[in-house]
Amino acid sequence: MSRQPLPEIPHEVSPNPLDDSGVETTEVAIAPVSRSEPIVTRKELWSYYLYYNGDNGVGPNGYSMTLFQSLATAAGYDPVKGPGSDCSASDASGQCVLPWGGGTKAVSSVVLVANGVSFAVMTLIFTTIGSAADYGSFGRWLLLILTVICWGAQFASMSLTSPDRWGVAMALYMIGFVTYGATLVFYAAVFPRLARNTPHARSLREKYERGEISAEEYEVEESLEKNRISNISTMHSNIGYIVTLALNLSLLLPRNTDPKVNNYVLVLTNGYWVLLGIWWFIFQQPRPGPSLPKGEHYVTIGWKQIWIAMKQYKKLPYTFIYLVAFFLLADGLNTTGTLVSICQNDKFNFSFLQNTYLGLSQAITSTISTLGFWYIQKYWKISTKKMFVVTNVVTILIPLWGMIGIWTTKFGFHNVWEFWAYNVMFGLFQAPYYAFSQTMMAELTPPGFDNMFFGLFGLSNRASSMIGPNVIQAIIDRTGDNWKGFPFLFALCTAASVVIWFGVDVTTGRRDAVAWAEKHRSYAETGVYTEEDAVPQKPKKA
Repeated sequence: MSRQPLPEIPHEVSPNPLDDSGVETTEVAIAPVSRSEPIVTRKELWSYYLYYNGDNGVGPNGYSMTLFQSLATAAGYDPVKGPGSDCSASDASGQCVLPWGGGTKAVSSVVLVANGVSFAVMTLIFTTIGSAADYGSFGRWLLLILTVICWGAQFASMSLTSPDRWGVAMALYMIGFVTYGATLVFYAAVFPRLARNTPHARSLREKYERGEISAEEYEVEESLEKNRISNISTMHSNIGYIVTLALNLSLLLPRNTDPKVNNYVLVLTNGYWVLLGIWWFIFQQPRPGPSLPKGEHYVTIGWKQIWIAMKQYKKLPYTFIYLVAFFLLADGLNTTGTLVSICQNDKFNFSFLQNTYLGLSQAITSTISTLGFWYIQKYWKISTKKMFVVTNVVTILIPLWGMIGIWTTKFGFHNVWEFWAYNVMFGLFQAPYYAFSQTMMAELTPPGFDNMFFGLFGLSNRASSMIGPNVIQAIIDRTGDNWKGFPFLFALCTAASVVIWFGVDVTTGRRDAVAWAEKHRSYAETGVYTEEDAVPQKPKKA
């Protein structure tokens, strides 16, 4: 997450973009590599994978929300029957509200509010201290602190044993969800630098410099190496998901009638992450960045760096088109996932056991699809964008299917089989979505500016869902119908996907990013950004 001074390696660009016939030729830009950075060791790479294996989201992104929604529903009442009624009664209307700010609010809306506020807090984290991770060892310590806070919030869930603690459940869910989302972003920011410093990547670079492979071949193989690490880490997350859920069955099956079994499961889930995640902080090799510039502060430098990055939109058009489109796409997908989870929890009466079975179906198919997509891409050398487009199609179809449920109860997330189908389809196509979206960002990020741009990516991904949850909770509050939120999400996902499909040229964007990074390479040495870094100027003709 930090950087070392870049070596004096010339920026490889074909000197004349036009050949003698006036036809435009291919321009290939090769990113500089710092030989002072340590080569990634086997222990370091495996500890990186294992961290993600433990940070699989089962607890903070799954069980915690189910427990929170369950306690909130138990504490609420049916607005048709009035205060004191049971939302889970056989003759209940299907609506459930809680006292909220002098009035009432639907439980589904309360859950969406919690998500919206959580994403707003993530936004504050990424904008304030995201880019600060480029300096010194701040990024390394930041990931550790966020991880420990998330662990603490998960262990504290042991105290959530009665409906009157739904407010505490909401707070712990938000703390865990915020820090979990932040760990994913700062963990992902390490990925581009690791990918550039694996033994295979270094070997490719040496072959290129000796003239054994062409610039075009090097560019393709380097991209495949990024995809390899991204897909393997995603696969490990899915494997961790499977193992965690399987371990949880050892508690859920024999202790199914124990009122505290859900709390025990959360502790077991978190313990698994602690056991596997701690090794990254032990085996991660030090790669400190430059010292914080004189007169700057860790709290303010992030806002300045974000402003600097935003001003580059004309020089890095495809990077910023992708960031804006992905902001909307992630907002749509994240909110769709939350809304489907709310419907799923209602359908299965907040059962941790049923959610575990559904989660296993998703995790197993996710692992298979991640390996399958990677094999297909590697065998046919398909570009990252084309693979990403395939996953986008299913991203659009999920809210479209939910939208059908407005007009009929035969389809549209009203039946048990649909939630099984959803989890299988999500696993098959949306697990690769996360891997390819991260690789696309790595392709479009200027080398050496990883945290500056991955901070924006985090803003587009984990912190994007401030729009969706707030719009959807307002729709649900007004209509009392969860399914009325799907049309907005369908439109959001469709619009964003179309922009990515037709408006983002990854090849040109990657070369723009490398050229921009080379122009501003002194930033890597000093941490101080200047508008025009020391780039040799061509002498003017007399």
